[in-house]
Amino acid sequence: MLEMRNICWRILCNRSFSSSVTPNCFPLVSLDRPHDIWHPPPTPHYSTHQKTVEIDGKSIANDIKATLATEVNHMKNSIKKAPGLGVILVGERKDSRSFVRIKKKACEEVGITSVVVNLPENCTETEVLDAVSALNNQESVHGILVQLPLPCHLSEQKIINAVNVEKDVDGFHPVNVGNLAMTGREPLFIPCASRGCIELLHRYGVEIIGKKAVVIGRSNITGLPTSLLLQRHHATVSVVHKFTKNPEEITREADILVSDVGVPNLVRGHWLKPGVVVIDMGSTLVTDSKGSHVTGDVCYEEAIAKASLLTPVPGGVGPVTISMLLCNTVEAAKRAYQWTEKS
Repeated sequence: MLEMRNICWRILCNRSFSSSVTPNCFPLVSLDRPHDIWHPPPTPHYSTHQKTVEIDGKSIANDIKATLATEVNHMKNSIKKAPGLGVILVGERKDSRSFVRIKKKACEEVGITSVVVNLPENCTETEVLDAVSALNNQESVHGILVQLPLPCHLSEQKIINAVNVEKDVDGFHPVNVGNLAMTGREPLFIPCASRGCIELLHRYGVEIIGKKAVVIGRSNITGLPTSLLLQRHHATVSVVHKFTKNPEEITREADILVSDVGVPNLVRGHWLKPGVVVIDMGSTLVTDSKGSHVTGDVCYEEAIAKASLLTPVPGGVGPVTISMLLCNTVEAAKRAYQWTEKS
């Protein structure tokens, strides 16, 4: 029986898995946070120190945008067409309007045409769906983004499902998420923050295959697709959420730790093992004695003594997430026009 078990295990280990998830191209941290909120225990004293390299997300994002700008310019010269992004913005939330401005500016930097459909806070669901339908049918729009969160009286699920899957550059459509989850199938688009996370790991030469990865949070927007994408890259993935007992015991096993729950300084130094790679995708506006500032899920001052690689907040994942949105939009246009660099 033992010999048979060993044979089965060797067969499983040698089996070929599909992992061609990272697209050819080289996004803003999601506002939709899960309700998985918990409070960290007091931090014990620790003395382990680790030389940490801070991941420069801004520099990587600039490199990606420069490459995209060249590609878009070639497309314009070749077929006299440009990629187009349509954004639906509902209401007057300051953070949402700020994020849309940043995305619009990023589009301009690489030559992507963008159009913003503004709807009032009290608009009906039918009005939003009509706006989605109009963008679905507009040939010059290759990608559609519904800025989240939406007002409570609107169904995010119903509205996201209405986006043409071939224009779902946020990667939230159930067809794209489902294909991401299934071995042997390829999504048309990968959610931007999750794709940005993997891009950062690749750019810094972090080995993913066979490593223990822990994702804190399981939101449909970030946590879930990130855990799926890490699995597609052959990491052994654990997910920590509200009902996880002793989460710090699980995170201390991680070679790669990703967090996006929107709880400032949730992850303390004693949650980390020396040498861990930390991707902090959380982003919360905090007001304290230092004034108003954006803070991540990870206590930076403590993590810097433990991590080998660490993303700052801001300036880490956020800029790369926007660049992934641009990549998805360009890829959608190339697919729509059946255009390649060699065309």
